[in-house]
Amino acid sequence: MIFGEVALNHAEGAILAHSIALSKGGRIRKGKMLTETDITLLRTSDIHAVIVARLQEGDVHEDAAAARIGAALRGAGLRANVASTGRVNLYAEAAGVVDIDRDAIDAVNAIDPMITIATVGEWQRVREGGMVATVKIISYAVADKLVVAAEEAARNALRLRGLARRRVSLIETGGAISLRAAEAIGGRLARMGAEMSAHVATVHECDAIARAFAETSGDLILLLTETATSDPADVGPEGLRRAGGTVTRFGMPVDPGNLLFFGDLKGKPVIGLPGCARSPALNGADWILERMLCGVPVPTDSVARMGVGGLLKEIPERRAPREAPERE
Repeated sequence: MIFGEVALNHAEGAILAHSIALSKGGRIRKGKMLTETDITLLRTSDIHAVIVARLQEGDVHEDAAAARIGAALRGAGLRANVASTGRVNLYAEAAGVVDIDRDAIDAVNAIDPMITIATVGEWQRVREGGMVATVKIISYAVADKLVVAAEEAARNALRLRGLARRRVSLIETGGAISLRAAEAIGGRLARMGAEMSAHVATVHECDAIARAFAETSGDLILLLTETATSDPADVGPEGLRRAGGTVTRFGMPVDPGNLLFFGDLKGKPVIGLPGCARSPALNGADWILERMLCGVPVPTDSVARMGVGGLLKEIPERRAPREAPERE
């Protein structure tokens, strides 16, 4: 691509680089391929030269380049809009979480500074119609060989993982059902398209929790205990084990949400919720719940990597220890 100022008699068919206001009103906007009519309007406005971009052999117009890269990038569950001003946006076709091949995105962005892809965060929850990514060609054209390289690197690097587990059961200890907890957790499920199929209460004892697990149906089971789980051998995890389940991980480097555990009961995922799940505010349990609702495995090493960005709100300072008395 050739970029620079040219006289009007050489500008027809070139792409206008900067919008120009006309003396009799109106304007010719940047990015427009100049026609004979445009040249006449510019002359009548006493403009004799313009800054333009001229495509050379082997160049691809910005819109065509963005459309090609967007098509390569788009995986299942995503749709693309029509390319305009060198940009294509990708949108979610349903609620879910975004599965991103970070290495592929990085590889595309390393090909040439004129080719860019920006996405939401890895595994971010999105609503139906929510924007997931944007492909932007910064210059008015790029070489076809660069577009081909970007297409190859971007192939299916982005997809939506939609709802896989619709029916969720909630077990709550303490002997009574909490309407506050039901509302907060129900809201989390609803925004993903899931529903609370059962909400039962039991006493805060290992055997009682084990019986509740054994009697509870649903595609995913949540446990909210009366008091915080403070050890892998505490009442909640032990109740899951006594029901024949396994505990995969206890604790996560996300605050609020540290005191979470998760595991499995006969092929169904189980999440032991932290107390902060009673509030609708974002906490670490959301990250685990959203992935499991969408059928995304949560390896323990991925939880260990959640610490960077895992401080979700400012933590109030704890009371300082009393000062030791001065020695005489």
